[in-house]
Amino acid sequence: MDFFALLVVNGLLVGTLYSLIALGFVLIYKATDAINFAQGELVMIAGFFVAALIQLYRVPLAATVAIAVLAMMLLGFGIERVMLRPLIGRPVIAVIMATIGLAAILKGTGPLVWGAETKNLPLPIPEAPFLVNVLDVVVLVSPIQLVAAGVSLAFLAVFGYIFLRSRMGIAMRAVADSQQVAMAMGINVERYFALAWAMAGIVSALGGIIWGNLLGVDVHLALVGLKVFPVVILGGLDSIPGAVVGGLIVGVVEGVAAGYIDPYVGGGTKDFVPYLLMILALMVRPYGIFGKEIIERV
Repeated sequence: MDFFALLVVNGLLVGTLYSLIALGFVLIYKATDAINFAQGELVMIAGFFVAALIQLYRVPLAATVAIAVLAMMLLGFGIERVMLRPLIGRPVIAVIMATIGLAAILKGTGPLVWGAETKNLPLPIPEAPFLVNVLDVVVLVSPIQLVAAGVSLAFLAVFGYIFLRSRMGIAMRAVADSQQVAMAMGINVERYFALAWAMAGIVSALGGIIWGNLLGVDVHLALVGLKVFPVVILGGLDSIPGAVVGGLIVGVVEGVAAGYIDPYVGGGTKDFVPYLLMILALMVRPYGIFGKEIIERV
């Protein structure tokens, strides 16, 4: 029972980190109705940038976080202005292919600018795990995972409020529903495209800092984007609560499967179990747990 509780708690903590990256997918999809396949590469670029600020230029952590968030926002604005704004009004597949090309460009740019070797991204957080009593079961919890989970949930709540309660969020949803109708109603589609990519940049900066500390920063950090793709499919591409719930489910299933199956197969279970869960979700509920079901009548 103690072992199972340990796997579940650690899975929940990891799941909140998945939810943070999944939020980047949801933000772009809710505003543009297209999937951003460059989300993992944006996280990688943010990790490289933060590691360079800390290791090469000795910038204090608080200033590093502020600079990274601002830089990734500007990068998001630049990507939208140069690459995606000319695609407004075009078929969604054009935007998707543009993000795939962007992913390839960013994946080559990171190692080219900062080098291909793995870089550490130290944070002033104790590394030694501590004991936590959860329902009379004592489990070991990593401080970095606990802090990262708190940060992830806080930003998920902020972005959820923006989309559900603010005028800006309503306008973004209108743009995603129909760009042509939104423009006819006087909504500045270009502005809300840019805001969506700026928000995705903020998420990438936070994800780069957290995942860079956990995994190290190199070209493989970009795989985090594909790692969380089952999360957004399970929770629903257009749902911020779905990103949270999907992340928690994937984190727990991944952790429990790895804990009980890895000893018999030699490892690697957590690499394919999320995708198996994604396939099952697509078979049963293809629009996700909280996704909006779209019915077209002809």
